[in-house]
Amino acid sequence: MIRPALIGDIGGTNARFALVTPGAFEPHDILSLPCADYPGLVEAVNDYLARVGATGAQAPREACLAFACPIRGDRVKMTNNHWAFSRREAQQALGLTLFKVINDFTAQALGVPHVAEQDLVEVQPGEALPHTAQLVIGPGTGLGVAGLFPGRQAWIPLPTEGGHVTFAPTDEREQNLLRHFRNRYGRVSVERILCGQGLLDLYLAHCSLKGAPPRYASPAEVSEAAGEDPVARDTLLRFLKILGDVCGDAALTMGARGGVYLCGGILPRLLDWLPRSRFREAFAAKGRMGDYTAAIPVRVVTAAWPGLLGAAEALHNPEVD
Repeated sequence: MIRPALIGDIGGTNARFALVTPGAFEPHDILSLPCADYPGLVEAVNDYLARVGATGAQAPREACLAFACPIRGDRVKMTNNHWAFSRREAQQALGLTLFKVINDFTAQALGVPHVAEQDLVEVQPGEALPHTAQLVIGPGTGLGVAGLFPGRQAWIPLPTEGGHVTFAPTDEREQNLLRHFRNRYGRVSVERILCGQGLLDLYLAHCSLKGAPPRYASPAEVSEAAGEDPVARDTLLRFLKILGDVCGDAALTMGARGGVYLCGGILPRLLDWLPRSRFREAFAAKGRMGDYTAAIPVRVVTAAWPGLLGAAEALHNPEVD
């Protein structure tokens, strides 16, 4: 009897678990559990396994879980919830012979090669060159940036903290925005703007610069109002233009001629806005390197579970500890 393996993608609010047949990548028995309902990881995993009937002789002996926090050493402490655990103690408590713990955006990157073609939406056409790096980038709670390289035996993830590079304005409007953000935060990283909270802050900055009273109090309200409200529309279009700047810079830095993949929870909801924005113009506008960036294919990942696909890839990937 082949036992299923446990995979998971755990964020600050929800823990998404699934099972996968060893050697396969299609998750099944997917459940999302609120982290606040459990004192810690072990309790949440045990409840998930009981719910899907994977206990006793059916209990997994292998697991790979992705977490939205830095991963280093034995101790894992979640950034945006109360969970903290020892990898060694959790492995023992769950009776696992193999237990891999990875960063959530590393899982996003590793999931990209397994995303079905129908779950990719083209933003910029181009030719993905073989045996070259790919860039995986996406605004969500923060701005995740990772690379992926096709090794001889397996995909090699390239974790980065690229979301924390310095924001570089390219026109007078962005110079004014930079001054606004610098007065509030001091140093301004691209993540200050290119994330959910950043979209709201960008809207409030536009209101301040235009002398307009703020009407919206959440990123969702700003994006929903963009069709009718000119300040919200300017905000959303500027957000996507700056994202194009940053993606183009990151593609140059990583040499991402294998393609750029836009992930995260925000962009799939903005698919109609991307072609109306200056994303492509900003992505390609790299002076002498403009032909280089204009030839790189850019696509949005709309798959529901890329992090789970990445956890399944990482499970037996020798390039992932």
